[in-house]
Amino acid sequence: MTPHIDTQVCVVGGGPGGLMLGLELARRGCDVVVVEQSTKFTRHFRGESVSPDSVRLLDQRGLLEEISARLDFEETRRFEISDGGRRVLEVDFRDLSPTGYLPIELPQQILLDVLAEAAARHPGFTLLRGSSATGLVEEGGRVVGVRCGGGQDGGTQIRAALTVGADGRFSRVLRQSGLAHKKTPLNRDVLWCTLPFPDTWDRSTVRVRIDGDQHALCLPTHPGLVRVGLNIPKGGLKEFRGLGINALRSRLSSLVPELAPAAAEHITGWNSMMLLDIFTTSVPQWSRPGLVLIGDAAHTLSPVLGQGVNHAVIDAVTLAPLVARALRSSDRSGLLDAATQRFQHLRSPHVEQARKVQLAQERAFSVSSAPAVRVRQGLYTLIDSNDWLKRRVWRRVYYTLPAGRRHDSPIPRHSTPL
Repeated sequence: MTPHIDTQVCVVGGGPGGLMLGLELARRGCDVVVVEQSTKFTRHFRGESVSPDSVRLLDQRGLLEEISARLDFEETRRFEISDGGRRVLEVDFRDLSPTGYLPIELPQQILLDVLAEAAARHPGFTLLRGSSATGLVEEGGRVVGVRCGGGQDGGTQIRAALTVGADGRFSRVLRQSGLAHKKTPLNRDVLWCTLPFPDTWDRSTVRVRIDGDQHALCLPTHPGLVRVGLNIPKGGLKEFRGLGINALRSRLSSLVPELAPAAAEHITGWNSMMLLDIFTTSVPQWSRPGLVLIGDAAHTLSPVLGQGVNHAVIDAVTLAPLVARALRSSDRSGLLDAATQRFQHLRSPHVEQARKVQLAQERAFSVSSAPAVRVRQGLYTLIDSNDWLKRRVWRRVYYTLPAGRRHDSPIPRHSTPL
């Protein structure tokens, strides 16, 4: 007989959203099982950018202090775009922040370890590592849990009042749910690599370098490194590799001359690079009876402006109190379904706003004709010269939570002086 676990909530996926949801539910006294395929949280080239709203939520829960004890991370104070060799836009987050919080670049493994350990301090939390959700369990049109493979017992059925798909941009739960969804490929893919950080740069600045329809994104990371993303045409990896590794080094050196020596020394073959397939996914309805999706499983976004981790964390913090209240009621199933619908009602406007900004930036990245490039440069310059417009654009992406309150308690003061 297949072993089974009975719980109140089963979360599939131990990324930032899944673990934050597990923590938020467990600290409210709920029983929750998180199913995570990997045995360790080693996620190379996964989202390391943590936006100010999420930094704030982590700080409110005492988690930023735990992260600081493990890693001397850097706050991102500035963001700059250079186009055609000329700086056209510079943002200083210290001038924009209504809360005092700034973005940070944080290796995802550190974040996941801290979330998992904080959740494990609550008796109702269980993390199943090395276990994959292979199918949904349904009864009478309602999802009542998942079937899992792997783990020490070779397979488990988890029965739950609510199943949450938090398994990312290639969500198996979404595919198995029957929920309608549309995947839209964008015009580019991105090749990522990690190089030593240039001595001439400060570590608090994210840099974007653009030349026509080619661009490089340079993100500081720990320890003493920079993550670099280079665009290539959608599906164009085979053709690009056919040009040889020297063409890759030349592309990077042309866009970011400061990285040319490091590229020549450290990019020795294609195994130095990792491909990120760029697409978005729209899911009109994030839930069905007994099931709800969060994070990239519900709304895969472009990597522009690093919003994946941010929206997953806010999803979790928004959903948890709604679910906890429903679990305490006598009409548990009915109120859980209402809670998941309420969750989408609260979150979808913010997700679509971020998607709109990202898609506009994706279009700007892809232009190549001289007139279109001049328009792009003019738009960046206009935003740069107008403080009101700069605040409006950036706050709509990075500062979406109310300045005075979080979801369920007053906001404490920032633990670290700026």
